[in-house]
Amino acid sequence: MVNQYETVFIATPVLSEAQMKEAVAKYTQLIRDNGGEVVYEEDWGLRQLAYPIQHKTTGFYYLIEFKADSQFVATLETQYHRDERIIRFLTVAMDKDAVAYAEKRRANKNAAKTAPEAEAAAEEKLED
Repeated sequence: MVNQYETVFIATPVLSEAQMKEAVAKYTQLIRDNGGEVVYEEDWGLRQLAYPIQHKTTGFYYLIEFKADSQFVATLETQYHRDERIIRFLTVAMDKDAVAYAEKRRANKNAAKTAPEAEAAAEEKLED
């Protein structure tokens, strides 16, 4: 059965931007290769950890929302365990309310992103 999931992983802060992109590409490709569909991705960037993990106080956070078969989550988490770049991860199944909330959050984020552009365009029209 295909469910929607949300996974967040924390990568070690010593990675370069290229290494971080390569790690993200690995996991999004793993999802696609196993018949899943990546719904949304978001880079939360370098953040302070609540407590030290492996003597590190910061980490790169990354969120991936995806649809996949329920057995695939075990495969994904096994790959997280084997990857020395990943210091923590959490994958949760999303119910219909969580999916609706995530879609609403994305819509609000997109609206906030395009609002300054729309205001600038409206001001240009007024000036003409």
